[in-house]
Amino acid sequence: MTAATSETLAAFGGRPSVPKQLRNPPWPVITEEDRAAVLDVLGTGPLVSNVDGRSAVSDLEDAWAERCGARWCVATSNGTTALTAALAAMDIGPGDEVIVPALSFIASALAPVHQMAVPVFADVDPATFTLDPDAVRSLIGPRTAAILPVHLHGHPADMDALGELADQHRLAVLEDAAQAHGAVHYGRKVGTIGTAGAFSLQVTKNLPTCGEGGLLLTQDADVARKARMAREFGEVIEPGAERDYVSYLLGWNHKMNPVQAAFALSQLRRFDAYEAARRRNVTRLLERLAALPGLIVPTVAQGSTHAWHILRFRLDPVRAGLDGVAPAAFRRSVHRLLRAEGVPVSRYQVLPLPLQPVFVDRTGFGRGHPWTAAPRRPVARAGDFPVTEAVIEDSLTLQKRHLNPDAGDALERFADGFEKVWQHMDTVARMARAR
Repeated sequence: MTAATSETLAAFGGRPSVPKQLRNPPWPVITEEDRAAVLDVLGTGPLVSNVDGRSAVSDLEDAWAERCGARWCVATSNGTTALTAALAAMDIGPGDEVIVPALSFIASALAPVHQMAVPVFADVDPATFTLDPDAVRSLIGPRTAAILPVHLHGHPADMDALGELADQHRLAVLEDAAQAHGAVHYGRKVGTIGTAGAFSLQVTKNLPTCGEGGLLLTQDADVARKARMAREFGEVIEPGAERDYVSYLLGWNHKMNPVQAAFALSQLRRFDAYEAARRRNVTRLLERLAALPGLIVPTVAQGSTHAWHILRFRLDPVRAGLDGVAPAAFRRSVHRLLRAEGVPVSRYQVLPLPLQPVFVDRTGFGRGHPWTAAPRRPVARAGDFPVTEAVIEDSLTLQKRHLNPDAGDALERFADGFEKVWQHMDTVARMARAR
């Protein structure tokens, strides 16, 4: 621990561990090359992606497919539309069920609903926070059509076990890799392991654009063809062929803008260097924090690499020597004290997905659709997903601040803040018990 840890806690008048200028390292890092890429599109075009010929969108598709080892890449307007287009391309629809983790961003479960399919929620692994294959196995039924594993926070799901289940039951697998750009599972890039994989380029992601964007990968030519049709009104648009404006299947307007593609393509050129720097910085941070009793730092499962999009820390009051203190009370007290020290921890998801009102009320498209299209599974209740609920209750996250490749100094100060709070565990205990 540093000398600063002996000081008075900032919540009680002491000096914060993290100076204001280090609390929010900028992300994305925007360079002159990024600006030039955007200005080039604005100056020379094309400004839309449905053109007869090359565009920044097709260049980005080719570059991401090549980097990940996929045959096909389909760019969309955002990560959610990448999921929806993939489900449409895999013919997932009314009467189908899609198994989704109980811990994820809301889009993972809304995408099946937008296809009139029913999301069925499975609990997660307590260490990786990704789909528990045993929980998935218990939920597979006659209407199960797909498994939607989420590589949450950047850690790959157990794709071997999930893939084995999918093969046994002839299920499609759609990887939600929105947070996992570049992560690897036993030598394979996430997004290329299942039937298809969807990525987000939203401005906070490890591979960002200047707003929103999505990328869909697949090795299946038919899935790629249908996804391209789905993203543009169900039309068939091919280079060298005149557009006929005929819709052959139900589609949307889910195209990516070339300006956003050019920005993401420019960022992609620095992706490997940024990823290497991030790995060094995060490794150093976790090495320091792992020494603090009761603080469970994220780990990486054998055979996987972690994209480190989000860092989730679980808090165990018993290991911290606080017998009789509830995990949620411990988390709230630590949260308050760390924020006062200038450590920008926050919560990521405050409800399991199945307890979100949209899935409890089941209003959907009205009259209970899509749930009325399949035998109704019971509405979720508190206690149905014990691991997910425990993770939400006892954890804090660090988001975005560690993505900047030059965030090393900031992360060292964040570690100082954690160590300072841990040196005052008696104060933490009093605050937690008072709650």
